[in-house]
Formats: sequence, C-alpha cells, structure tokens
Amino acid sequence: MIPKEVYINRREKLRESMKDGIAIVLGNPDAPMNYAGNIYHYRQDSTFLYFFGIDHPGFAGVFDIDNNKDYVFGNDVDIDDIIWMGPQPSVKDQAAEFSLENCAPFGDLKIFVADAVKAGRKIHFLPVYRAENKILIHEMLGTPLNAIKENASVEFIKAVVALREIKDEYEIKELERAAAIGYEMHTTAMKMAKDGVYEREVAGEVEAITLRAGGMLSFPAIVSKRGETLHNHEHGNLLKAGDLLLVDCGAETDTHYASDNTRTIPVGGKFSQKQREIYEIVLAGINKGNELIRPGVTYQSIHIEVCKVLATGLKELGLMKGDVDAAVKAGAHALFMPHGLGHMMGLDVHDMEDFGENLVGYDDKVQRIDQFGTAYLRLGKELKPGFVLTNEPGIYFIPALIDKFQNENLHTEFINYDKVNEYRDFGGIRLEDDILVTKDGNRLIGKRIPVSVEEVEAIMS
Repeated sequence: MIPKEVYINRREKLRESMKDGIAIVLGNPDAPMNYAGNIYHYRQDSTFLYFFGIDHPGFAGVFDIDNNKDYVFGNDVDIDDIIWMGPQPSVKDQAAEFSLENCAPFGDLKIFVADAVKAGRKIHFLPVYRAENKILIHEMLGTPLNAIKENASVEFIKAVVALREIKDEYEIKELERAAAIGYEMHTTAMKMAKDGVYEREVAGEVEAITLRAGGMLSFPAIVSKRGETLHNHEHGNLLKAGDLLLVDCGAETDTHYASDNTRTIPVGGKFSQKQREIYEIVLAGINKGNELIRPGVTYQSIHIEVCKVLATGLKELGLMKGDVDAAVKAGAHALFMPHGLGHMMGLDVHDMEDFGENLVGYDDKVQRIDQFGTAYLRLGKELKPGFVLTNEPGIYFIPALIDKFQNENLHTEFINYDKVNEYRDFGGIRLEDDILVTKDGNRLIGKRIPVSVEEVEAIMS
C-alpha cells in the first residue's frame, strides 16, 4: 500500500506548481452496459487515484490553489445502496485514509465552482473521456461539449504530467507486482499455444490469472495469430502447428498499476527457419532499445536507432536494399513497422494519454516527426530517471499496406517488393519489455519473460 503521506506530498506539490485558481479532478462514475443497474467493472480515473486515492464511484476532488486547500466531494450511501451492496464506508472515513479533511456532498461541487466563477477565479480542468463527466463540466462551466478537450487547462495538464511521469519507490513496487502477474500470464500462454487450441482459450486463461491475483487486465488482451493487425482483439481463430501467436497483454493490480508485455510464439513449440529469421531481427531490435535507454537521451532518437537495426536485418534477408540510414530517414522501414517504439506506463497502461500524446510524450525541445510510422511514436522526449516506458519493436507483413506502397511506387530504391510479396501470409512479430529509467541507465520492471528463441522453445516444450 502507498502511505497517506505520499498523497499529501503529491497534492502539496501540485498546488505549489500552479499559479492561481481552482483545479478540478473528476473521479469516474459507474458506467452501465445495457441498463442502469447492469454496470461494467468499475475503474476509477487514474489522476483522481494519484492525488485523492479513493477508489469508489461518485467522487470529485478540487485543489484550491489560492487558499492552499484540497476538497473532496461525494455522497454517503443510503439504505437502498446498503441493501444491494452491504455497508459502505462514509465519505469522511474514506477521505481520512488519504488525509483529506475538507469533505462535502457531491452536489456542493456545482455550488463551489459557481462561487469561484462569480468571484472571477481561474478554473482549471483536465480533459475528460467519460460522457457523464463531459456533461458535468458543461453544466458547471458552460463549456460546449465538443470544445471541452481544447478548453482543458494546459497549465494543469503539464503540472500533473511533471509529477506522474516520475515514479516513486511505492509506484515501482506496484509495477513490479503487476510485472510478476504478467510473467505468469505470458509463460502460461506459451505453454498453451498448441495445435487445436482456440485463441479464446489462451485469452480466457491469461485474464483468469489477473482475476485470481485480485486485479484485472490492464487493457483488452491481444491474442492472435493475425499478428500483422496491430490491435487485434478477436479471439476466434483455431491455432494450428506452424502458426505464430502474438500475445500482447498485461495485468493491472488491485492498486491499478499496469504491466504491458508482448511475446510472439510458434504454435507447436518450434520456429520455422523463416519465422526464426524475422524473430531474430525483432529480438536484436528490442535488445538494442534496452541497451540505449538512459537519462538524457530522447526516445525519438532510440526509436530511430532501433528502426535501423530492423532495416539492417531486413536488408540481410533481401527484403530491403540500399543505404540503411537513408532508408530509415526516408521512412521506408515503416512498411514493416508502422508504429512507434513505445509509450509511458504507470497507473494507465498508456500513461496519461487521456491528456493527449503531445503533452505527455513530447515537449518544447522534441516535436513529433510528421512521417508515416514515426508519426505514431507516442513518446519522443528526453528520458529522465523515474520514467517507466515500453520498448516494443515489431516486423509485420500487412498485405493491404504492401499493396499501397507498391501501387504508389514508394521507396523502390529501398524495398525489394518481389521478396516482400513472398511474405504476404507471414503475419507479424512484436516483442515488448517494460523498462524503468534509472540514474545511470535502466533496468527491467520484473523478471524478463522468456524471449530468446531457445528460451521460448524450451518453455513451450
């Protein structure tokens, strides 16, 4: 557990980092699946958790920057709630766990904000992603629903990012817990990937592991032999010997910290020669990324260096040609890796991306490169000790993308299309580790999941 003194310190730092006004952090309400009484599994807003800690629906927090106070708004349960849910702790008791002294009913939030508006005080709010919270912002401030994101406070966002991007010792322990669950998920998937097994059987078991550990998936699991589809959440395919199964999944602990790993494994336990050749290139890429991650280096530059490793390997197989540096600069490699190298990770598996990628992954010094493939790099800025991020290179053979590049005569000086077309039914390979940036370099979060050809084949046997 994270001590309440940590929450006090976080709130103090937030208030100190902002100039004036009030700053609103909305917790998440329950979300109905198909009628009001049948709800999705509850998940609290991560920023509300980070500062206020309370992991129940129906709460909001406010920083009063001018008066150096924090407020929490929420309602105590009534007898109807108790009948259906049993006794529940009071708002006051929940707030006390996190040293929140100023509590009020949820309805008073609108009054508090209205008084601040009348007084001409500056009102800060964060981008919101739940429809109910968008409506609440609209009701309190009159901000048009379609303009809420663009009217969110950049000052507030930057202040939150500056705190949340640096993981403290307690957060790292929680991330290690998530990683241990993730290790079991992936090694279990490796042992299950046999001829005649359905993808859904593997997907069901890895989710069961998170539930048994008291948490849940950190995102919907990608378990697919169609690994060339980057976010494939369908699990209906029957696995056959010789298929490649891409498993991209992670655990979320009971404190909501995430893991996020990917392994690509040969159904039946043995890579073919063709599979092994591509796999070894991706493995060289992830190892290069792990080698380069350290403070003071931009992740954008590491992304580019890893892409050069991939392009070099593809050239050796005859799939690419010409000067590797020039090919990567031109973006030719993006035919095979049309995504970025990684992203921040923490309370969110894509940490803080509800604020917008540019405000989390970039800054005044490092701007996004507007080029197919590299444009999708979520994290590009200079790395600092305490960052936790993913390193996830891949090589994919996407028939529609191959057709597009070839029909438009793109990068013909760097791509051998005759050879590429021999791989149209190959699928895709991605490998992913979670990394903590340290003072002197980096270290893996958790024990490394089997990743070499020998390790994977050994555990599958």
